Amino acid sequence: MSSKPTAISQQPPAGSAPYTLRFAEESDLPAIETMINAAFEVERTFKLEPRLDPEHTRKYFRQGHFLLAEDEVGLAGCVFVELSGECAYLGLLSVDPSRQKTGLGRRLVTAAEEFAGQRDAFRMELTVLNLRTDLPPYYRKLGYIEVGEEPMPMEWARRINRPCHFIRMAKSLDRREP
Repeated sequence: MSSKPTAISQQPPAGSAPYTLRFAEESDLPAIETMINAAFEVERTFKLEPRLDPEHTRKYFRQGHFLLAEDEVGLAGCVFVELSGECAYLGLLSVDPSRQKTGLGRRLVTAAEEFAGQRDAFRMELTVLNLRTDLPPYYRKLGYIEVGEEPMPMEWARRINRPCHFIRMAKSLDRREP
């Protein structure tokens, strides 16, 4: 098992709140699970269960990296990044509901992209549930484009009360492209 990075260097944009960015340790997993479930509470109209449970949180932690944003109050947001050669996957972008619409989500995505690019990834991919009609426009503003659709895995389908699918989006991280 490869060791997990512990810190990330990123200067906050001028005028933004002072968040510290770091990579999660195993002891952070309960707080991460709570944060993600709170941020994904908007999905309760169609999801039959919380977004994550302890087993799935640990699974994500073993597969990739959680990047955390913290301030003087505590955990403010997080994002999951999985590296796979020249392609990386971004998921579970979550911001504490009281801190949403502050630019923190954008900052976490930027930090995740920089981390993946430093690890030689040329492309970042993500999936959004088609029922979350607010998400494709958000990610488009961050430079992502829709590249396809994927069926809902059976494990997920049993936890959702209406037909749905994933929308796959991607963005080039190759700094040589305009």
